Amino acid sequence: MGRPREFDEAVVLDAAVQCFWKRGYEATSIRDLISGTGLTGASLYNAFGDKDSLYRRALDHYVAGSIGERIRRCEAMEPRSAIEAFFREILARSLKDEECKGCMLVNAALDVAPEDAGLRAAVADELRRIEGFFRSCIKKGQASGSITPSRSAENLAQHFLGVLMGVRVLARVRPERALLEGVVDIAMTVLD
Repeated sequence: MGRPREFDEAVVLDAAVQCFWKRGYEATSIRDLISGTGLTGASLYNAFGDKDSLYRRALDHYVAGSIGERIRRCEAMEPRSAIEAFFREILARSLKDEECKGCMLVNAALDVAPEDAGLRAAVADELRRIEGFFRSCIKKGQASGSITPSRSAENLAQHFLGVLMGVRVLARVRPERALLEGVVDIAMTVLD
């Protein structure tokens, strides 16, 4: 029987998220992870395996706590309000991100996923989940009459996924309130 862990896994994953999110996968060294998490190299490897495994666990942790929580909160709202609230949260996060780290999922899509088929599939699945959230809201809104039925729910969901990705990328280099709000405000008009 192995020794019980002497650390809180969620706290360590939070620290690993911050390391990878701030520096990116390639620029984050094992030394950075040891320093950021407070674990020894042996403990880090024993608990999480190699850097790649820790990155995947950190990304899953980020997605569950950020995107997953946002979707759960918004799913409880009226359909149109859910989409608006989703984007309001994205705008608020983007505008207070002083380090311009962006979204770790988007960063993974751009930095790591092109080189790693397994990670590319995981990122694509998460983007499909977000698209599915939009599609579900739109279908419900179309059924209730709060969202126009003049466009398919599938096309509108794809549109909102694209808007989301664009906002998160823009926020990394031009975190300007007027720009980001303008993109979202115009995007929301397709629901009328």
